[in-house]
Formats: sequence, C-alpha cells, structure tokens
Amino acid sequence: MSRVLDRRQVLRGATLAGSGLALSAYMPAWAQPVSAGIAKPLPTVSGDDITLKIAHQMMMIDGRQSHAIGINGTVPAPLIRLREGQNVRLHVVNDLDEETSIHWHGLLVPFQMDGVPGIAFPGIPARSTFTYEFPIIQSGTYWYHSHSGLQEQEGHYGPILIDPKDPDPVQFDREHVIVLSDHSFQHPHYLFDRLKKESGYFNRQRQTLSGLLAGKDQPLKERLMWGKMRMDPADVADVTASTYTYLVNGHGPKDNWTALFRPGERVRLRFINASSMTTFNVRIPGLPMTIVAADGLNVRPVQIDEFQFGPAETYDAIVTPPDMRAYTLVGESVDRSGMARATLAPREGMAAEVPPLRKRPLATMKDMGMGGHDMSTMDHGSMQGMGSAATGAQAGSMAGMDHGAGAGSMQGMDHSQMNHGAGAAAGAMAGMTAPQGQSGAMAGMDHGSGAMPGMADGQSMAGMDMGSMNMRDFSKAPGVKKGPGVQTISAMPVDRTGEPGQGLENVGHRVLTYRDLVALERNPDTRAPEREIKLHLTGNMERYMWGFDGEKLSESPDPITLLHGERVRVTLINDTMMGHPIHIHGHFFDLVTGKGAYAPRKHTVLVQPGGTVSWDVTGEEGDWAFHCHMLYHMHAGMMRVVQVRKAGGAAA
Repeated sequence: MSRVLDRRQVLRGATLAGSGLALSAYMPAWAQPVSAGIAKPLPTVSGDDITLKIAHQMMMIDGRQSHAIGINGTVPAPLIRLREGQNVRLHVVNDLDEETSIHWHGLLVPFQMDGVPGIAFPGIPARSTFTYEFPIIQSGTYWYHSHSGLQEQEGHYGPILIDPKDPDPVQFDREHVIVLSDHSFQHPHYLFDRLKKESGYFNRQRQTLSGLLAGKDQPLKERLMWGKMRMDPADVADVTASTYTYLVNGHGPKDNWTALFRPGERVRLRFINASSMTTFNVRIPGLPMTIVAADGLNVRPVQIDEFQFGPAETYDAIVTPPDMRAYTLVGESVDRSGMARATLAPREGMAAEVPPLRKRPLATMKDMGMGGHDMSTMDHGSMQGMGSAATGAQAGSMAGMDHGAGAGSMQGMDHSQMNHGAGAAAGAMAGMTAPQGQSGAMAGMDHGSGAMPGMADGQSMAGMDMGSMNMRDFSKAPGVKKGPGVQTISAMPVDRTGEPGQGLENVGHRVLTYRDLVALERNPDTRAPEREIKLHLTGNMERYMWGFDGEKLSESPDPITLLHGERVRVTLINDTMMGHPIHIHGHFFDLVTGKGAYAPRKHTVLVQPGGTVSWDVTGEEGDWAFHCHMLYHMHAGMMRVVQVRKAGGAAA
C-alpha cells in the first residue's frame, strides 16, 4: 500500500528537520524532492494562425539550471491544440544561429510540409521564418520535434492534441498530457562522440567480478560465452541515467510534477514518449490503466498494469482513482538505471511512495536472434570466435550445451564442423544431453539456415546439422551489404509482437503487447499486399554504426520505392541486440498481428532485439523519411527515404 503524504506532513517535517526535504525518508535518493509538487499544466496554443519561436533558453530541472532549445520560452514546447477539419498555419520563427525544422510526428500532411530538411524541404535558415500550412484530417495524441541535427535532445519537442470533429468514443471527465523525455546536462554532440569512441561509455550496470562471486547475474560459463562473442548482455540502453535525467512535462523526479483528479473521475492520460534515446516502462502502482488509443488512433479498451513504449510512440490510457490518495506515475527506463516520476493526486502537495528501481534486465540468446532457444546452460567456457567477423577468432569446446525446454539438452553431440564466426574453425562440443533423457550422436547438426524442419517444442533434435551456424551468416540476409556496419545477423529471428517487451517477461502483472491492440474501427484499406519488402535493422555496437541492410544514409542507398496506392507488406528483421522504434513519415501502417481488418494502425513500432515485425501499408505520394527514432541511431545513419510516385509520374 502506498503511503500518502500531504502538505501538512511536508511542513511538519520541514519544521522538525530544519529543511524542505521532509519527503526524503520515503523517496530514493534520485527522487528526493526540491518542491512539494508542481501542478502546472503545459502552456497551450490554438487557432488557425499559430506562431512558434525557436530560441536558446535556460530551464530548471530538479533545482538545477541547464541550457535548452525551447519554443515560445518553454520546454517541452507549448501544447498545440487543434480540431479535426480545420486548416492551420504555423509560422515558425527561427531565432537560432543555425538551421532548424519542425516535423509534425504522426500527422498526415502534404510531404512538402513534413519538415525533414533535405527530403521534404530545405530547412528553416537561421534568423528566418517559415510557414507550414496544412489541413487537419485526423484526431488524437501526437507530437512535434526538430529534424535538424541533435536539436531534439536539447528540448526542441512538444505535444499536439487534436479534438475529433464527431463525438469522442472515449468518455472522460478530465485529461492530462504526459510528455516523457530524457535530458542531459552535457551537450548532445558530446554524448554522440562518447558513443562513437566507446559504445558502452554510459553503461554503469555491467557485470562485475564481485557480482559473479556473489552468484549474481550470469554464471561463469555464460559470461565466458558472451565475452568471447565480444558482447555485453547488460548493454540494454546506449545512453543511461549516468548522464540522463528523465522528465515528465519538463520536470525531473525531484520536481514532482502533479496531475490532479477528483476521486471517481475518469481521467485520460495522454502519454507521449518524446525522448531521444529512452524506451520507458510505464506503470502507476495500485492503479490499473485502460489503453484506449495507440499512436493517436482509437483501439478497443484493454486493461493493463504496465506498458513499454519506445521513442516516438504514444498511448492514451483511462484511469479512475477511487479515493483521496496520491499515486506515483512511474516511467522507468528500459535498462532500469533511472526513472521519470510524477504524481496523480486529489490536491497539490501530495505525494506517494516512489517504488525502487527494479533489477536491470540482461540480454538473452533470444535477443541475439537465436529464435527463443534457451542457451543459458551452454558451456562456452572455451568457445572463441562467435563475435563479429572482425574478431577472426577460433571456436573451441562447447561442453554442456542445453537448448532449453523447447529443444531439450543434447548429450554426446559431435559439433566438430560447427562454425560460430566468419572464417572461424570450430572445436568439439562434448557432454550434451538429449531431450527427456534420450542421447545419441548428433554430428553435422545444421543451425546455419535457422530452419529446424519438423521440430516442435520438446522434440528431439537428433540428426540435425549445426555445421554452418554462424553469427554473421550473410546467406540469411542476401540483401544486406557486407561491411563493418554489420556485427551480427540473427540466425533465428522470431515475431515478438506477443511479448511484453525486454525485461517485462516475469513482472507478475498485466503488461500490454502489440497483439492486445485491436482497432476500434475497421481499417480503411483491407486489401492483401501486392508484394513484400524485407529490411534488416543492422548495427555494429563496437563502432557505433547503425543502418538498414548494412548501409547508412550517408552512403546514398537507393530509396525504397512504392507506387501511390500500392499495398505493400514491410517486414523488419532486427539483427541487433537492441530494440529499435522504427517510424515512417506520412503514413499509418497496419500491424500484422492476426487482427485482420481491425489490425492496430500505427506510425511507429518498437522492434524487439532479435525480433521481426511485419506491417501492411498503402503508399501516399511524396518523399518520406523512414528511420529509427533513437536519435543517435538515426544520426549515425539508420535512416532511408521512401519514395512514392504515381504510376508514370513524378512527385508534385
């Protein structure tokens, strides 16, 4: 039960302790308050003519000043409130000494108004004004941000709320916009430079010798295996709370931003992940949430206790607090190094106990693209060369390998031909136990193709050839460019849209999955796709290189081409050990999750490590950006252009 703290307790504690930190006994160090609570809504602009001035400013976070790029003097930028059916003109004044831009994330606009320099328009030069003008043809929760350099990381982002022209099918008594973001007191170019020089620079949660001796995290055999693959299972997030403060509506955990309610009210919380690099796990301990919209579009209500969302995704949730108590709103980073924190309360000045950070997750062989096989008991103590081709190491003994309950264990296997690295020679793998006590020679077992014909969970894996297994096997991805930008290729990627997200597998309560989402209304285009486009999400963590199909945008890959009105299936294969929120401009796509004509429609999807996602999309004329919404991944090259043309014509 959360402890409720009101203003009287704060004042009483301040009197007794001689300070304003009376809540500190109930809060972890990172959430110790600098204020009793801030119940201040976001500044709002609306109308048919709106002026937005982009300029440098200072902002206060947890009592500490920091430089920022804001709009109209605020971070986040003002809430833009519009109505479906109106025509809006947005006059953007660039008061910076550099080019800037605004992309209207999730809004369906003419491509010339999409706001991506070099693709949709030339950008907004320093000390100049540009006017965006477009009709509003949708409703829901969206946001806007810079698409120039790393300005978004400095505070150049804000929420958009579009009211429907018809009665809203979601009934509520009041609403709050919840903008989650990450902020560093260091310049974003410094952060990017650190990542290029040492990709794990911000990871302060690596496994240690003392942890090994205490029996924590991976056992020795697993650590040796991962070490020889030159991979860190604790590398779940590139940038962490070692430099980030996680914000709610521009306020840090100590600021205690507060959303007010009356007991019994239906409160709509419009969650926007406006972070540059952070996937958040969102929950309100003691208060269930009912998800009613995803990426701005209505879905059939589904009650959950927690959801994970990547940068650029949005979810609307209904909560009904029953009594006069406070609740803590938690936005925990996926690596659990830090937390955004706010409070829902009947009055300003209240607070609830802040839960401690949970144990951080470790990546698994499934995250490496090994198709869900549990290799936690594999003996790779003397194994070499499972890393990138650059290591060129030799593979050694792999005694005691266990492929989990699904595949069983495999005693007595002869893996003398098994290749775990490009050009690597393999050694012996003795001492494997067959499923359900069965044993026998399994020489020549082939996992190289990723296919295991005729094998179901619990079945014997006898007689299978693993001779061509390779963590960088380009035969599985013939369209991927060979080069230093590809460290691994998933051997057995799987559809993970039915999973709750990395680190949430065993939390003991209801966690949203993409397969829980069902569109409230029938999709506008239910045709079967005419063709399929497969794209691999590729990277090299050691060199901090990111791309699609092994190419970054600066290498001028050919655009992804569609015809206007063409129905296409896009399948994304994540060959990396990190989740990627993939966003396409100018379109909504229908996730392929078995929901048919009521498939959830989104503009951004978080592709889990070692996972695949498929979606169907109908081409809209124009040149559109397509990219990972991890800002530093995009900056490093994980971006392409989608070119949509009318048959026999050019873009308008």
